[in-house]
Amino acid sequence: MEILDRYIDQLLEKSSPQAPVWNIEKMNHIKKPSWNYVDGCMIKAVLELYHIRKDPKYLEFADHFIDYFVQEDGSITSYDPKEYNLDNVNAGKTLFDLYQLTGKDKYQKAIHTVYSQLKEQPRTSTGNFWHKQIYPQQIWLDGLYMAQPFYMQYELTYNNGAGCRDSYQQFLNVYQLMRDLRNGLYYHAYDDSRESFWCDKVTGLSDNFWLRAHGWYAMALIDTMAIMPDSMAEEKKQLSKIYRELIDAMIPYQDQETGMWYQVVNRGGISPNYLETSGSAIFAYAIMKSVRLGLLDPAYYAYGKKAFEGICTKYLWEKDGELQLGGICLVAGLGNKEMREGTFDYYMREPIVQNDAKGVAPLILAYIETLFS
Repeated sequence: MEILDRYIDQLLEKSSPQAPVWNIEKMNHIKKPSWNYVDGCMIKAVLELYHIRKDPKYLEFADHFIDYFVQEDGSITSYDPKEYNLDNVNAGKTLFDLYQLTGKDKYQKAIHTVYSQLKEQPRTSTGNFWHKQIYPQQIWLDGLYMAQPFYMQYELTYNNGAGCRDSYQQFLNVYQLMRDLRNGLYYHAYDDSRESFWCDKVTGLSDNFWLRAHGWYAMALIDTMAIMPDSMAEEKKQLSKIYRELIDAMIPYQDQETGMWYQVVNRGGISPNYLETSGSAIFAYAIMKSVRLGLLDPAYYAYGKKAFEGICTKYLWEKDGELQLGGICLVAGLGNKEMREGTFDYYMREPIVQNDAKGVAPLILAYIETLFS
């Protein structure tokens, strides 16, 4: 799609490590450049585009962007591993590619820097990483995407797979703890301590089924399975079963007209719920990729392709000569009693923005999947 190529070029031309136009939170608050998961999502997508297109401009952009933060000793500007924030692991995924493609030793050193966080990351009683140190005893679906593909790749690359079973077990725990047996959907978060104001005091679970959290979880599964070694064939088979159950649970909630999904997945008929871009794009990508990898039957491809095309039709438009991608939930989480209580109303009042990488990056990844067909 020529329009998407033009849109990607537009974003890259207007962005720098100091001012990435796709990071709306940073641009809105004029924050200093920092190592963060939003930029990590975008740069990972740019690298994937390089792999399929072989156009050096994509590698040059990604290298320049990440190089800005990574110092020669492997330390990373603005990143403190001891904050124990899983979001900060996500951008570390770009380092594996960049080290292989550029040979810069500092990228390998930075991989070890990011891993130093996971070595000491606090854990719940089940053995799962806390989402953040400031959210003690909590598992969020988001965190599986932020950390597990990096964790699996590091263990395979540097530790002879020693921690791969641990990563696998963390997925199993989420399946057992956070999945609703009635509809197959997953609650956004779980508090092992049952102390958070937002959680059910018996189950420890939050109240709602947030679309992008499901998307993060789907991507975590598919991206982790994609790098699992042959020696973990049985474990991969189990994760594949969990993944198929997730997709089968989501398909009944897919909007028939657009192929998209709603911000709160199972409440599509309640105003002001809306068809949300980022989560829909993630599922478009995950479904099409998993068909390509043989993890889903080819018949599923149509569901992913329909979501991709629906997003482009509904939310990608041109204004004053520039392309815009709308319908993106800026951010949603749990915590801060006055603001993030996890109710339906909460997910509805979070800002809806344009051109944020949480929507743009997965749409690029979905676009890449269409190029394989």
